[in-house]
Amino acid sequence: MTDQGNNNQNISQNPFAALFGSLADAKHFASGQKQRPVDSGESQSESDNSVSDSIEDNDDSVAEISRSFRSRQELCEQLNVNHMIQRIFLITLDNSDPSLRGGNGIPPCCVYLEEMAADLDGQDWLNMDTIEQALFSRLLLQEPGNHLIYMTSCSAVNLSADRDAGEKRVVPYLYACYRRAKEEITKVPEKLLSYAVQCKNLTVSNARTVLLTPEIYISQNVYEQLLDLLLESVRGAQFEEVVEFLEDVIVSLLADQEVRTFGEVMVPVFDIFQGRVKDLDLCQLLLYSYLEILLYFSRQKDISKVLMEHIQPKDPNSGIQYQKTLLGTILNISCLLRTPGVVENHGFFLNPSRSSPQEMKVQESNIYQFMGQFHDKLYQILKNLLQQSSETRHLLLSWLGGCLQANMGRAKIWANQMPEIFLQMYASDAFFLNLGAALLKLCQPFSRPYSPKLLTFNPTYCLLKELSEEERRNRNVHARGLDKETCLIPVPPQQTVEFAQSYSLLTENLIFTQLTMYLGFHRLHDQMVKMNQSLHRLQGTWRDTQLSGGPAAAELREQFERLMTVYLSTKAATTQPAMLQNCLNLQASCAALLVQLSLGNQGPEHIPLTFPLPALENSLLCFVPEFFAENMGDFFIFLRRFADEVLESSAENLEHVLTFITVFMGNVDRMKNPHLRAKLAEVLEAVMPHMETLSPGAAQPIMFQRQRVFSTYRHAPQLAEALITVFVDIEFTGDPHQFEQKFNYRRPMYAILKYMWGEESYRESIKRLANYASENLEAMNPPLFLRFLNLLMNDAYLSKIKILQLERDRGEWDSLAPDARREKESSLQMLGQLGRFHNIMSNETIGTLAFLTSEIKGIFVHPFLAERIISMLNYFLQHLVGPKMGALKVKDFSEFDFKPQQLVSDICTIYLNLGDEENFCATVPKDGRSYSPTLFCQTVRVLKKINKPGDMIVSFSLLADKIKSLADRHQQEEETYSDAPDEFLDPIMSTLMLDPVLLPSSNVTVDRSTIARHLLSDQTDPFNRSPLTMDQIRPNEELRQQIMKWLADHKQRQAGRV
Repeated sequence: MTDQGNNNQNISQNPFAALFGSLADAKHFASGQKQRPVDSGESQSESDNSVSDSIEDNDDSVAEISRSFRSRQELCEQLNVNHMIQRIFLITLDNSDPSLRGGNGIPPCCVYLEEMAADLDGQDWLNMDTIEQALFSRLLLQEPGNHLIYMTSCSAVNLSADRDAGEKRVVPYLYACYRRAKEEITKVPEKLLSYAVQCKNLTVSNARTVLLTPEIYISQNVYEQLLDLLLESVRGAQFEEVVEFLEDVIVSLLADQEVRTFGEVMVPVFDIFQGRVKDLDLCQLLLYSYLEILLYFSRQKDISKVLMEHIQPKDPNSGIQYQKTLLGTILNISCLLRTPGVVENHGFFLNPSRSSPQEMKVQESNIYQFMGQFHDKLYQILKNLLQQSSETRHLLLSWLGGCLQANMGRAKIWANQMPEIFLQMYASDAFFLNLGAALLKLCQPFSRPYSPKLLTFNPTYCLLKELSEEERRNRNVHARGLDKETCLIPVPPQQTVEFAQSYSLLTENLIFTQLTMYLGFHRLHDQMVKMNQSLHRLQGTWRDTQLSGGPAAAELREQFERLMTVYLSTKAATTQPAMLQNCLNLQASCAALLVQLSLGNQGPEHIPLTFPLPALENSLLCFVPEFFAENMGDFFIFLRRFADEVLESSAENLEHVLTFITVFMGNVDRMKNPHLRAKLAEVLEAVMPHMETLSPGAAQPIMFQRQRVFSTYRHAPQLAEALITVFVDIEFTGDPHQFEQKFNYRRPMYAILKYMWGEESYRESIKRLANYASENLEAMNPPLFLRFLNLLMNDAYLSKIKILQLERDRGEWDSLAPDARREKESSLQMLGQLGRFHNIMSNETIGTLAFLTSEIKGIFVHPFLAERIISMLNYFLQHLVGPKMGALKVKDFSEFDFKPQQLVSDICTIYLNLGDEENFCATVPKDGRSYSPTLFCQTVRVLKKINKPGDMIVSFSLLADKIKSLADRHQQEEETYSDAPDEFLDPIMSTLMLDPVLLPSSNVTVDRSTIARHLLSDQTDPFNRSPLTMDQIRPNEELRQQIMKWLADHKQRQAGRV
């Protein structure tokens, strides 16, 4: 093309050519202007030069025409505004040939607004008067990519420019415009600054319009786009910029709520958010991007308030409704099975038997890492909401309080027995596990045993009821239904309750956390124990079935695999190290807090513990729910079973737990519930050092720190006494399954006693209790150690289940009807379990007496106690080595924990320990029902057979000879006294009374040793059941004198005959 042609085309396309009557006039004016000199003093800003240079480069005539109608500066300013608008919004009215435009300051690609250009009669520039219309037109384009034009003559393809200019989604487009406007603000000269700011504000106002009237924008989900914008920024590096954009939009939305309220704008965003996260797994990285968005929501004061209002359930009394809220959906994410029992599509621990231990450990560590991040995010979200504003805090705490009350049924016994109904009524285990983990982190600032903050806890909170919503808000009381909970002790009738005008966040936080743990962690612990037992049974059955082959073995293997997947997933969810450590810190701190309350401390500083404990006056313990102690016990028992290493690594907290147990376990005034006090014995066993028999090659757990804590515990004497006290107190619990319950309670106590006996400080305290009992055998209230020994011997009993086994093995059940056979099988199973209980308690009782008698003698050789122990020992020997030994034989001793060799050895040890006491040996033959010289000879043969040490066998043989000699003498005395008058005989034992006493209410005379032995177990008169204690009996001196006279006369006559 010729130069003239180029000039003609340039002039025709210049916007100012329209001011001339014709193109010829414009050309004529341009040619005249070429000859006019340019003022050398004319100056221009650096930013304007780019535009003016562009004009001069294209054609001098354009500049000359422009100068004739406005100053060169005004022209540059207009062109700069046009270019700035094009750079910000990537739109244009100019569709001329790109090669004819200047390249400086023009974006490579824009959307051509054809209809608007036509409406403006060919105007091809944009200014501040037209931009609002232009932007609105751009936003209404359904396919802006179809309207792209290139603004420069560059031939290279620019995909990024095409994508930016052709962005179809209105929200990301407006955000990109916002960013470009911000960039322009930092670059343009001051005279253009206000225009750039107007452009930025225009993006905000249009974003507001988009969100308020989304129906205008066809085929676009603007709320989804807003969420996507946040998601992309979180995963990229623009999050702060997007937040700045949203903050401006939020201000604009709040200022204009006529069409839609701000809440109505945000609710669809929340719903989309919830729909996306509900199916995400714990270990998906995408989940953590969404959590970052939720974190932003919780930080933004206006969004957080709407969020809190949005998650309030329609039915606040339905527990499952809280899980269906946005926050509940997040809390429901974990490595636990989404639907209990359904392993399919579960992403963790599939085919565990085909995975190596190392692979399982790696997967568990991976879960721990993600759980740690997940709980951190949840904690930050809750913390932000609590700190955001008083209104947001009130809404969150109301949600928590309502949620916990609506899910209280999770703690009911029936909940575990009816899983289908449970799943429809209550929030899930994952929900409560995660909520508990987040609340535990909120408690950490005061989870230190000596923290002064702890003492600001006010348990009277738990007794408040029937408050209005306004009162709950003003007094900070959001938990509901706590007044129905059983507390550690009942409120004394005379005690007045002083409620606080307002309760601290610490009080609410602590109560919410403990209640959440009670409703969540306890149930998971119970499931873990049951799964563990089921896995052991399945494994044994599977191995037995493998020998016979067939499809049953494959089916059992599949069951085992599925259950192992559930077990490993549950174990990973419940043993996350940081969560366990936080819980340990809290429980140790609560232990210290409850000890302070038991001391009556209501001051700002901790006070030291001393014994004896002070009397309780206006104690706050009557306002502390039992679940505080339940949680503590449950947690430490869980650690012992499934995360023992945590106990060793946190030994500094164990002393506070020991102190709590010392104060409460044996003290009915501070903890009324005997079941709860008995559970503390199990807690004591859980935290104490233990050395168990392990499988070959297994590493012995490290016990050094726990050993140090126990051996140096300064309240060791009181702890030993508390243990023996609770052993005695649980004899009668009033439960219909009393024996099984007593067995479960006392089983750990035997192990603790054995451990304590090996530590000098504990052993000496037990010996002091025994000495006191020896010196006060006839006190009004039997001494503690005397009652303990009496109940200890009551627990010794050998169960006989051989007859049923023989019937089954001989095939006698084969001919029975199915119902009768099932009844027999059920009886055998029940008797087998009962027999196992009896055998375990017998093993423990005899073993305990064996080590106690090594250093405690006096009380055991007292006549009425010596008769008890000798009768028990001889009864055992009869069934273990004597004529009745066949009645106990079963096919598998280990199945029923029957340990005959150990029992024989321990019984002989007891005899040898007490054999040096003449009174004891003399009492042995008096047990006419079970003693015989032959029995002791048979015992010696068994000792040889089971390869006991030679010195033990020799010693027992000598003791047997000594007792036989005393037995012969006793026989002679029995024959001598056989003709004693009936009134001289004990009415219960039918033996000659040597110390007759009169019972006050029944007026019956019995021997002192007989009634003393009876009163150990039953504090009533055996003849009329009226209350009776040893201090009420009176010596029958007259009858005693008669008996003594008769004895003297009888002996004299006997001597005369000789």
